Amino acid sequence: PFNPTTTITYRLANAGRVSLKVYDQMGREVATLADGTERSGDHAITWNASGMASGMYYCRFVTSDGQWTARMVLLK
Repeated sequence: PFNPTTTITYRLANAGRVSLKVYDQMGREVATLADGTERSGDHAITWNASGMASGMYYCRFVTSDGQWTARMVLLK
């Protein structure tokens, strides 16, 4: 759980295109945190959800090497 900001960290083995988006429980995109080419290595992005309602959100991370989705809970 977080309130109202959270930091999302990830590591890229190779430089390439990255898409990091946040969706609400209904599947609507509510934020784009990254959408472009990034270098290899460690990265951190902070999401400020102060204008969002409490609840479950999904962070979807897509690269040329794969994809993953993580659940996040915003508690106010």
